[in-house]
Amino acid sequence: MTLAIMPFGHSQQITCSAEDKQAVEDKIIALDGLLEKDFGKTIVAVGKSFLGTPYVAKTLEIGEIETLVVNLHGLDCTTYVENVLAFSLLLREGKSDFNAFTDNLETIRYKNGKLDGYASRLHYFSEWIANNEQKGLLKDITAAIGGVAITKEINFMSSHRELYPFLKDELNYKKIQASENYLNNEAICYLPQDQIRANEHLILSGDIIALTTSIEGLDITHTGIAIMEN
Repeated sequence: MTLAIMPFGHSQQITCSAEDKQAVEDKIIALDGLLEKDFGKTIVAVGKSFLGTPYVAKTLEIGEIETLVVNLHGLDCTTYVENVLAFSLLLREGKSDFNAFTDNLETIRYKNGKLDGYASRLHYFSEWIANNEQKGLLKDITAAIGGVAITKEINFMSSHRELYPFLKDELNYKKIQASENYLNNEAICYLPQDQIRANEHLILSGDIIALTTSIEGLDITHTGIAIMEN
């Protein structure tokens, strides 16, 4: 599989193989007709269409500059959620072309919806949630279903600089530190483990779930989509 960095008539640079571009176009056709009045059901249907896709980590950490990576042949938990939401929004918007899909993906993946270098990507999932709520793409219901607010020092990326090739660049490093400082002034709302059973009935199919962690410097380690079945 070959990768190419190319403009698709839009401002963002996109890293996408010919196979992945075809996969996007094929999935748009396959998903036609799946829009439901209950948007959560739409998200579940789109999510199930990815069953069997291999788990592949660090698919976005490629190249020497940050580009919008389109890769449907291997997903981690975050890129899975991003792609499911991007395709689901296409259905709601009544759009069916590759450029509309990449517009959605950029909007979801980057701060304020714009790719502007490595640090503009929403690396920490608590910031991903908050920023996408500001965009009107989702609503954080954690507090409403019994969640509690805590503060935690977030610094995993800057404290483990060697794990992130893009952080060799000093400007990227400083910008990531700035993002961490912002998060350190914001509360994280989570549902304690001993409260999940009493409140899980309030989680609906299609809701995005994120799992918090006790790992020092980190907020969330896993995410996915809820499916409620009898």
